Amino acid sequence: MPDQPTTPAPSVGGRWLVGTAIVLLALNLRVVVASLGVVLPEVRHDLAMTPTTAGILTTLPVLCFALIGFSAGGLVRRFGLHHACVALLAVLAAGLVARTLLDETPLFLGTTAIALAGAAVGNVILPPLAKVHFPDRIPLISALYGAAIMGGATIASITTVPISEALGGWRPGLAAWALLAVVTILPWLTLLRHDVHTGPATADRLPLREITRSPLAWAMVACFGAQSAAAYAQFGWYPEILTDGGVGEHQAGILLGVITGVGIPLTLALPWLMARTGDTPVLPVFFGVVSAAGWLGVLLAPASLPVLWSVLLGLGGGAFTWVLAMIGKRTRTPAATTALSLLTQGLGYLLAGLGPFGVGALHDATGSWTAPLVALIVSAGAITAAGIVISRPRMLEDTLR
Repeated sequence: MPDQPTTPAPSVGGRWLVGTAIVLLALNLRVVVASLGVVLPEVRHDLAMTPTTAGILTTLPVLCFALIGFSAGGLVRRFGLHHACVALLAVLAAGLVARTLLDETPLFLGTTAIALAGAAVGNVILPPLAKVHFPDRIPLISALYGAAIMGGATIASITTVPISEALGGWRPGLAAWALLAVVTILPWLTLLRHDVHTGPATADRLPLREITRSPLAWAMVACFGAQSAAAYAQFGWYPEILTDGGVGEHQAGILLGVITGVGIPLTLALPWLMARTGDTPVLPVFFGVVSAAGWLGVLLAPASLPVLWSVLLGLGGGAFTWVLAMIGKRTRTPAATTALSLLTQGLGYLLAGLGPFGVGALHDATGSWTAPLVALIVSAGAITAAGIVISRPRMLEDTLR
């Protein structure tokens, strides 16, 4: 399989079609998680879930993203990027609908995992889609699909509760998001005739075992894992934490949307911010401090200034995009970039599973949100500590000598 596939130069209209399809694809990738978090109390009640079982449910995204992420590359190279898009969207839509038709908790977990598997493949193929179709506009298209991922999460967080109320319950409210996946399939169907098989050649790969000797690589894993743990704890538990603290259910869903919404302009501005701050720890220190301040506010006064706490947590979420950007900045070759990305996201997502599961388990054990929130404050400190290591001006390849 060629390492750098060549495709006919697309027309302006063709580039608009592909660009729109990529953005639509990105809009779907966090809907499974964000839509569930805001109606989790109703889901738990109807399916008789314990907090620990709900913690397993909220841990599924990071587990699927880690496990599928490690294996999806070979599947995409075999079947093609465009066919993979159609397939993952079909799987996503099927999982979204199927989980609303079931009354058994294990089956609900299983069908949610099916939907998440589709989203996990989407995570993997966005970067090669950008490289193949927009090699001259990678920063722009990356910023657009990054903002679209957050935008999809924001829209799902804000609108799922009203949709559920309008349609008669959480089941049709969650199933309705399958329509977005179905609509997104349509432009990809028109691109199947011009599919692309892409991926790094075997000879160009850097074995993961080699980069595990690098302190920089482990700092990347720690920073990504700590931020993602907090993010998925937010998706799974933030609305319930707020409602238990006196915030209305409607407002709690909107506030989860505020967290993801704040990340959209921050993601678009991050290249400019990174250029201004250079090789200094200003950004990771900022991300850690505002995250800790947001969680501390939720702990001490959840109903007093919930908008402020949500904005602070949204700003702290900028660490996610920053770490992904630093993967490219701290590597010289595509092989090193690929290897560091696989290690960072693979192990990072596994570590991130401690966030939603740990929050549910601690709450179940203590009957309070105090211990989980203290743990999340500590995780904010880990973002800063690891980020300081990443900020040092050195390349991954140099740390392997």
